[in-house]
Amino acid sequence: MAKTINIQGRKGYDWKFSTVGGVTRVNIETGEDIAHLDELDQKLWTVLSCPVKGLEFDERTLALMDADQDGKIRVSEVIAASQWLKKVLRDMNGLTQSRSSISFDQVQSESDEGRQVIEAAQLILSKLGVEKQEISLQDVQDYMAVYEEKCRAEYTATNATPYEPPYGEQSDAAMEAINAVRAKMDDYFMRCRLVEFDADATAALDVQVEKIAAISGENLAENMAEIAAYPLQRPQREAVFCPTAGVNPAWQGAVSGLLGVVFPAECTAITEADWADAKSKVDAYAAWKAEGETAMNEAIAAQLETHAAAIAPVERLLHYCRDYFTLLQNYVLMSDFYRRDESRLAVFQAGKLFIDQRQCDLCIRVSDMGKQAAMAGASGMYLIYCHCVSKTGAAEMDIVAALTNGDVDNLFEGKNAIFYDRAGHDYDAVVTKIIDNPISVRQAFLSPYRKFGKWVTDRITKSATEKESQQFDNMTARAEGTSLTAPAADGAAAEKKPAFDIAKFAGIFAAIGLAVGAIGAALGVLCGFIFSKWYNILLIVVLVVVVISGPSMLLAWMKLRRRNLGPILNANGWAINSKIKVNTTFGRTLTKMASYPKVVGSDPFAEKKTPAWVKVLLWVVVLGGLAFGVLAAMHKLPWQKQAVAEVVEAAAAPVEAVEPAAEAAETPVAETAEE
Repeated sequence: MAKTINIQGRKGYDWKFSTVGGVTRVNIETGEDIAHLDELDQKLWTVLSCPVKGLEFDERTLALMDADQDGKIRVSEVIAASQWLKKVLRDMNGLTQSRSSISFDQVQSESDEGRQVIEAAQLILSKLGVEKQEISLQDVQDYMAVYEEKCRAEYTATNATPYEPPYGEQSDAAMEAINAVRAKMDDYFMRCRLVEFDADATAALDVQVEKIAAISGENLAENMAEIAAYPLQRPQREAVFCPTAGVNPAWQGAVSGLLGVVFPAECTAITEADWADAKSKVDAYAAWKAEGETAMNEAIAAQLETHAAAIAPVERLLHYCRDYFTLLQNYVLMSDFYRRDESRLAVFQAGKLFIDQRQCDLCIRVSDMGKQAAMAGASGMYLIYCHCVSKTGAAEMDIVAALTNGDVDNLFEGKNAIFYDRAGHDYDAVVTKIIDNPISVRQAFLSPYRKFGKWVTDRITKSATEKESQQFDNMTARAEGTSLTAPAADGAAAEKKPAFDIAKFAGIFAAIGLAVGAIGAALGVLCGFIFSKWYNILLIVVLVVVVISGPSMLLAWMKLRRRNLGPILNANGWAINSKIKVNTTFGRTLTKMASYPKVVGSDPFAEKKTPAWVKVLLWVVVLGGLAFGVLAAMHKLPWQKQAVAEVVEAAAAPVEAVEPAAEAAETPVAETAEE
C-alpha cells in the first residue's frame, strides 16, 4: 500500500482508500468498515464473485456463507455475512484478529441471532462436560465427533438384525482369507474340470518345465512374481485340493490362512463343493455387513445433519471470526497478494514451483484448461502450465506459474520441475504448455540478438546435416558401385551446355563493378562521417542498437505496463471487477533467482582460459585490420596519399607552348614551286 487517502465530504460512510498495485482500492481495516460494507458501491469491489472450491481457504467457511449453494460467493452473500455478524457481535473489531474462539460476553444476548449462538454454545459445552464462558471451533469439532460415536453406538444397539455370522468372531478373518486365494482356487478347479474332460490335456494345464528352466539359473527367491503365475497345484481328475502338500510355494502362506479359520486345521482335502460352500457363506456375510453399514451410515448422516443445524449458529460464528476478515482482504482489497508475506499468501496462491534455478511464488491451481487457453494470454505474463503428481499419494493437479524475472532460454514443454503446495507436500511437475510474453525490458533488449543467433545456429546445423547426409550417400553409392546421377534414357542425347557468352558476362561484370564502386563510395562517405568527429562513432552505435532492439523493447514496455492477473483468475471462475496489476517492480518479488557467493579457488575440470597475451594479440589484429580498412576506404594510407599527390601535381603543372609547324611546312612548298 503506497498511500492512504481519507475521502471526506461524501454522503454516508467515509471510506479510506489506498493505492495497491498501482490501482486505487478501498481499505477494510476496522470493525466499522466491515459493518458498513452494505454502503460500499459495488463498482469499487475488486472481486464480484469467487468459487467455493479450489482455494487455499476453509471450504466449510465458504459453504456456510454460500446461501444459495451455487458454488459461488457473491458480493450480496459477503454483505449478508457482515450484517449477520453486526447482529451477533457487540464489537466488530474482534474480527480483524482472526481468532477461532469467542467469549459469551462478546455476543449480543439481546438479539435473536445472539441468543441462538449462546444456546448452541452452552449445549455443546454441557455435552462435553466443560464449564467455561467461551467456546472455540475445536470444541465444536470435538462435540460432533463425540456425537457421531454416540449415534453409531445407539444405532448398533437398537437396529441389530438377528444374523449369525458363518464363522463366529472369525468371520472377518475368514472372509479375508478366502478373498486372498479366491481367484487362484477357482483357476485350479477349472483346470481339474478340463483334465476330467480330456486327460491328454493334463501336461498342457500343468506348469511348463521350460518356464522353470528359464529361471533356474537365477535366484528363485527373487522371482516369486513369476512363480506365483504358475498353477496353484498340479490339476487332477478327482478335483480335490490338498492344502498341506504340493502347493505352489508362492501361495503356501495364503493357503495356510484357510486352515483353522475356514477349514479345520487338520484338513488335508478340499473338494470343489467345500470351496463353493465356503465362498457362498462369506459372500452372504459380506452382503449383510455392507447393507448394515450402509443403512447405519445413512441413518447417522441424517442425525448428524439434523444436529448440525441446531448448532449451526455457533459454528457459523466461529468460522466467520477466524476467516471472514481474511476473505475480505482477498475480496475487496487484494492486500494479501500485494503484501508479499510468506506466512499469509493470497487465497488463490497454491504453492511454489522450482524450475531452472528459480522459485515462482505466483502459482495458481487450474480448474479448466480450456478457459485458460482462451483467456490467459490476455494477462500479458509469461505463463508456465504444469501437470503435478504427488510423490507420496495419488493426488494430481494442474497449475499455472507466472515467470516474472530472469531469462527463458532453458524453458521448454516437457521440462521437469518440483512443485510444493501450501502444506509443504512435494509434487513431480512437468511443463505442458508455455504462453510466451516479455518478462523484462532487459530480456526484450537481448531477445533479437538471441533469436538471430538461434537462426544462424539452426541454419548452420541444417546445412551441415544436409552436407553430411549427402557425403554419406556418396560414400555408400561408391561402395555399392553405383552412381547417384540417374543414367540418360536409351537414345537420348545429353543436353549440350550453352556456349560461353562473353558479351553477356561482360555486362554483368560491368554492373557488378558499378555496384561495388557505389557501395565503396557510400562506405567512404559513411567512414568519413564516422571519423570526422569522435562522438560520431557513439551515435552510430546507438543508432544501430535502437534500430535492432528498439521495437522489441518498446513492445515489451507496453506489455509489461498492461500485465494483469485478472484474466487468469477469470478463467478459474472468478469475477474480477478491477485490474490486478503485476508491474516489473512487484513482479521481481514473485520470482526469486538463484544467487551464488564468489568462489575462491581453482576448478580442476574448468575449461582452459586463453592466455592474456593471446587475447591482446587478437585485439591488436582485429583493431589493426579495422583501422586499415577504414583508412583504405578514406584513402589515407601513405602510398595512397603519394599516388593522389602525384595525380594532383600532374594536373596542376602548366601546359608548354607547341612551336608552330607552319615555317617547316612552307619551305618545302616554296622550293617545290621554284623547281
